[in-house]
Amino acid sequence: MRPESTVLTTTPRADVFTDTVEDFGTVRFTPVDPAADSAVLHAWVAEERAEFWGMNGASRELVREIYEDVDRRDTHHAYMVRLDDEPVALFQTYQPEEDRVSECYEVREGDIGVHLMLAPISGRPRPGFSRTLITSLLRFTFRDPAVLRAVGEPDARNEKAIALLGRIGFVRQGEITLPEIDLPEVHLPEKRAVLAFLDRPEWLPLPKEGPSGLM
Repeated sequence: MRPESTVLTTTPRADVFTDTVEDFGTVRFTPVDPAADSAVLHAWVAEERAEFWGMNGASRELVREIYEDVDRRDTHHAYMVRLDDEPVALFQTYQPEEDRVSECYEVREGDIGVHLMLAPISGRPRPGFSRTLITSLLRFTFRDPAVLRAVGEPDARNEKAIALLGRIGFVRQGEITLPEIDLPEVHLPEKRAVLAFLDRPEWLPLPKEGPSGLM
């Protein structure tokens, strides 16, 4: 039995990618720690603005369990994005061939799926914040030279997310229906989504020394 005075601590997870931007700060990508990050993530997904993330009614415990399941996978990854030390976004990547989206389009070699949730804005908005942050997100997404195209599939009702993809440069291909998935670890209802693609931006050079972290 563990003595009552024993306090369990976990080692903070290391950043897998950092991008220092002049007059902005250092954007840090760290694998989500389900235990340490569940409070922040629960606060984000519980907001009405995050309804299309599908966790509005989820408890903090369920949010933790969901990201524990993601954490066990080799094909799906979740990252807490921080500007210096402040959490500013949740960014998820996945291998489309190992996801239900593969039933809706022909996956190409070099494809990577992405999901993004920006944190609620606190205080006075910073001019150019989203644009600068997204540039860092693109550097992260395409840091591996094997990644040639990003795949987005936001809920077809999520006009803000669809508009954001358009501003980034994603090209809309039409609507798809993602099939329902019911597994012991997670239930995903059927979802009507917009399928969009972004080829590796021409302004983004190929890394000379390969990926700086795992997708």
